[in-house]
Amino acid sequence: METMIAKILVPLDGSELAEQILPYAGAFSSALKVPLELYSVDQPGIESLCTPEGGLEDYLAKVRDRLSVKGISTSHHVESGDPAQLIAARAGSDSGTMIAIATHGMSGIQRLFLGSVAYKVIHMAKNPMLLVRPVTEHDKTKSFQLKSVFVPLDGSGLAEKILPFVISLAKSMKMDVVLIRAYTSPAESFVVGDGVLLSGLQRIRDGMRQEIDTYLNGKVEQLQAEGLNQVSAIAVEGEGAEEIIDVARKTPDNLIAMSTHGRSGLERWTLGSVTEKVIHHSGDPVLIIRPT
Repeated sequence: METMIAKILVPLDGSELAEQILPYAGAFSSALKVPLELYSVDQPGIESLCTPEGGLEDYLAKVRDRLSVKGISTSHHVESGDPAQLIAARAGSDSGTMIAIATHGMSGIQRLFLGSVAYKVIHMAKNPMLLVRPVTEHDKTKSFQLKSVFVPLDGSGLAEKILPFVISLAKSMKMDVVLIRAYTSPAESFVVGDGVLLSGLQRIRDGMRQEIDTYLNGKVEQLQAEGLNQVSAIAVEGEGAEEIIDVARKTPDNLIAMSTHGRSGLERWTLGSVTEKVIHHSGDPVLIIRPT
């Protein structure tokens, strides 16, 4: 399967926090054999706060040179205006563009400047997005590798729209695939003490788990039929975002890949709850798509 990504747009604001997206963007670029475009936006009235010494054009040229030494095809571009709107518009001109962006920016304060821009772009852009939550204590010498991709599914066709991306990326980047299904069982507090009702509830829970296992096993077989060998599945009982993050934390060097809509198909059902929580709290990079 050919990659569904033709170019990677990387918004930067001159900060080291924002640059923590670069190893991931570079790895995707090298594996998928697609170019990077470094992109900055001048914001009238706040240049003294955000513009690197020498200006954004000079800054991006230096970053481009660093990446070019590593054999990564890179261009750069600077525009002036509203960052979120310009990023979404530039990516939106080509559906094959993926936006790769850090969720914190210049100040390092959560959701300030580039951080707030990233969250606006998530809601505005139709393109795939790769998001990284940077840390202030960043070890630049640490080796970088993505070994596994964790894929949350809820049984809906919308959630499964991420699978073609996962197949392409897992093949290109040689990642293991782990499917995750988080679920909640019917509450049993109201039937404690009533043996008949409790027995019926247990049958419902057992049936739910069997249905989930059957579903996941089917998806594992589907991905294996696409040529992926290292595919497994996990069903966990609990709240979606917390369980996804907890499972991924148990192993290093992961990517989480998920759709921004889930079972209901209503806008922000997943993005407003599970996906946004994962983006907000996961230490792993997160790839999201907005399925049509």
